[in-house]
Amino acid sequence: MYARILGTLTLSDGPRTVTPRAPKQRQLLSLLLLHAGQVVTVDECVDELWADSPPHSAHSTLQTYVMQIRKTLRSAATATGTSAEMYLETRDRGYLLAVGAGQLDLHQFEKLVEQASLARIVGDHTRESELLHRALGLWSGKALADVTCGPLLRTRLSGLRETRLGALEQRIDADLRIGRHHRLIGELRVLTRQYPTYENLHAQLMIALSRSGRTADALEVFAGLRRTFSTELGLEPSARVRDLHADLLNSVPVRESVYLPGPDSTPVPLRTAG
Repeated sequence: MYARILGTLTLSDGPRTVTPRAPKQRQLLSLLLLHAGQVVTVDECVDELWADSPPHSAHSTLQTYVMQIRKTLRSAATATGTSAEMYLETRDRGYLLAVGAGQLDLHQFEKLVEQASLARIVGDHTRESELLHRALGLWSGKALADVTCGPLLRTRLSGLRETRLGALEQRIDADLRIGRHHRLIGELRVLTRQYPTYENLHAQLMIALSRSGRTADALEVFAGLRRTFSTELGLEPSARVRDLHADLLNSVPVRESVYLPGPDSTPVPLRTAG
């Protein structure tokens, strides 16, 4: 059994897809998968499924959804003649979805990002880049793109989007460190339009352009960022980005470690375009 949530919701048993079709079942399964290995309380399930307007039959209806999800998981295990490595337990306060190693794409993503961070610590940026490319390759679009989301899922997915963007930023940083600046320019152009107030992405684009012999274009990127900060936030770009701008003006060689914060730094809050 394998579950995918980094894109459309998919529950597969080898070549066979066994994803529930009913919207509420899909929503509940998504909530349980995002909290795999943790107890999700009955109240949290009800809040996710019906928010502020639960029906009088909410608890009994929830039990029906749980029973149907259990049936799906058990039938998949029976069909393959293997013991169930993904199963749903009832706990005192709610439900816990147990997921075996390598059965959920989110867990694989998190493990690869963790391994990449270890590679970064020892200065192996080639391996760091490889691991992050693999991690980000697990995403096929927005997480749970085809699932109706209530308040709990929306909150959890917001944090997951930030995690993905952090991994993407770290992968670009690793690629810069191993000399892939030319191939990053197009990708960074798209990302800086999507996140017009995200300094790190703009700094990465400035470095990539400068290393590609396009200092004038790098200076234009800074000018655009400064205008956006002034108009949208009433602020100036940070000192480190202003230092990068000054070094470009003075033809000082740029190094990523001087201008780019580590992956655990706190960025300016994101604002997507549009």
